[in-house]
Amino acid sequence: MNVVHRTPLMTRDEFLNWAEVRRERYEFDGFEPVAMAGGTVGRSRIIRNVHAALRPRLKDSGCEPLGPDAGVATVGDIVRYPDALVTCTRAKGTDRLVPGVVVVFEVLNPSSGRVDRIEKLLEYRAVASIRRYVILEHASVGMTVHVRTSGDTPWMTTALTSGDVLSMPEIGIEIPVAEFYEGTDLPD
Repeated sequence: MNVVHRTPLMTRDEFLNWAEVRRERYEFDGFEPVAMAGGTVGRSRIIRNVHAALRPRLKDSGCEPLGPDAGVATVGDIVRYPDALVTCTRAKGTDRLVPGVVVVFEVLNPSSGRVDRIEKLLEYRAVASIRRYVILEHASVGMTVHVRTSGDTPWMTTALTSGDVLSMPEIGIEIPVAEFYEGTDLPD
């Protein structure tokens, strides 16, 4: 098997400086900027609902929801911008990467399934502080939840649908799955 070795076009710090002055949104694959896909109104509603569900539940908890402009450093020099995340580590307002991320939320795009389900899963698993990775479907009510049970053990994966509740004991909250999809016209 031939392995292609790529030489980075820029460092993570160079990317962060470069991306800061761009109108378009990019992630960094450790080698070069990668344009982020656009979305739909329905997807935007789901992202809004994630933030609306997290904010009041985390008030006065020491944890805060951020995103989608809050960067997460993953393996190597890779930088991801999840649709939402929760950190319980206070960061300065000028920080470009969020420390101590505990939970990550990604809402699928029609074109992002492979990246979100495989590449980002592997990257987020490599970040010791991340305890839960939630992938929300964009075309129907449902989510896949990956949970780190302890240390280096494999993550447990479950699927949740409209009648279920997303339990996140690592941040002390629960949210009915249907709440993430309020105001959308998606099938259960």
